[in-house]
Order: sequence, then structure tokens, then C-alpha cells
Amino acid sequence: MFIQTEALPDPDRLKFFPGEAVLPGGSAEFPDEESAERSPLAERLFGVDGVAGITLHADHVVVEKDPDLDWLVMKPMVLGAIMDHYTSGAPAMHGMEAEAAEDAPADESIVAQIREIIDTRIKPAAQQTGGDVDFVDFKNGDVLVEFQGSAFSLVGGMTNVLRHYVPEVVAVKDYRDALPKPGLDTVEAQSIQTVLDERINPAVASHGGHISLIDVQGDIAYVRLEGGCQGCGMADATLKQGIETEIKEAVPAISQVLDVTDHAGGANPYYQPGAM
Repeated sequence: MFIQTEALPDPDRLKFFPGEAVLPGGSAEFPDEESAERSPLAERLFGVDGVAGITLHADHVVVEKDPDLDWLVMKPMVLGAIMDHYTSGAPAMHGMEAEAAEDAPADESIVAQIREIIDTRIKPAAQQTGGDVDFVDFKNGDVLVEFQGSAFSLVGGMTNVLRHYVPEVVAVKDYRDALPKPGLDTVEAQSIQTVLDERINPAVASHGGHISLIDVQGDIAYVRLEGGCQGCGMADATLKQGIETEIKEAVPAISQVLDVTDHAGGANPYYQPGAM
């Protein structure tokens, strides 16, 4: 089995391409070992010392390592874990075969066309701004991608380009926003989204930024700062003095607004995570 790797803008994350399908469709993110119980592949990878996070995609695996460790040490162990998984014959995720059978597969020619446009037209533009875009899946007209760094600022142009060449495309979305989150169906979440759409995002759009509501759990709202907001040195001030204040005033049930952004992955990453 020949496994290829590909570097990412974040030096602590690396793509592994096993040369075989990883998931029947979509993606799955595992931020810690506890969350990996539903995935034999993720569980095996978390058995490697220093693995800090796993994301499974249709044809590759993204592994995040402890910043204190070196890929020269970690990479052979990760490669061995992936090979052991495929030798075992276990599925990447429990129940994924049944889910894939229920979903109608996307037209392969459409997917191929979307991939080509992203690779030849959109990815180079994203990389020029210090970001990147990777295709994840195509479902019900939505192109699911992984935005890195400042690439989210291109979502409008990316949508227009894909719609022009592929009429079946309805929208372009960050793949994480397509994952099921019951908290987003609550009244509080709907009120927060209204605040973001009508008051906050129009203000940050002039700076190429965007704020996404990721989840609501109890009295805590989780947001992600994207585009020009990711990696910004004023990210903490923007969150505490602007976004959090606006959301709390509009939705009194919310007591905290937490930022789940990986600011180190943004363009000009002056923001220091330990400063919050």
C-alpha cells in the first residue's frame, strides 16, 4: 500500500492519501480521542502518541499533531497506523456503509468538473492570498470545501465561478457547517444568526471578514471568525467588545460567546491563542 502525503499551511496538520476510499461521502471531524469512538480508523490514529486531531474526508485523512513534536518522528507511525487499519478490513466509521447506501451518489462527472475548477482556478487564487481551498464533497447542490486561512473571503467569487460552469451547483459551504448540530435548530441559535446576518457580518465584510455560528450548547454560543478575521491580531478584541456584546444584548439567554477559530492557520497569524 502506497500512502502519499501533502503539506498544509498549518505545519501541525498533514494530509495522508491512502490510495483507497476513506469515507463513502462527506467528512467527519474528531477533535479528541473520546469523539473517535464511532471511527475505528480515528481510534487507531489516536493510538499514535502526539496525534491531537483527525479529520476524515472522501479520499484522504488530515492528521493534526502536538506542536511540540516533529513530523519526522510522527509520520512513520501515522503511516503504519493507516496501513494497519486497511489491513484489518474495518470500516472507517461504524455504520457509514448503510448511510452511503441510503444517499444517492453524486454524479461523478459533475464532481470531476467541480474538482478541476477548484484545482485550476480557485486554489491558485486562494494560495496567492495565503490561504487554500480543498474539495470535500458535493451534496444536494452544495459544494462542501475546507477553507484554510484567508480563503473564505473568496466564497462569493468561488460560488459564481462554479455556478457559471456547473449549473447544478447551488451554494459553496465550509464542510464543517454541513455537519449535524442540534443546537443550531434552537430559538436562541436562530436569533443569533439573525444578529450575525443583519448587524455583524455586514460590518466585518468591508474587511473581508465573516463570522459563522458553529453551535449553541446551553447558554454558550460557539462562533468561528473567517476570512480577514482569521489570524487578525485584533480577533480577541473584536470578539469580546463587538460580537459577544451584540449577541448577549439580542439573546439574553446566552452568557458566553466562545471562538473556535484556528487563528494560527490564518493569513498574517499575529493572534496568539494563549492570550485569550
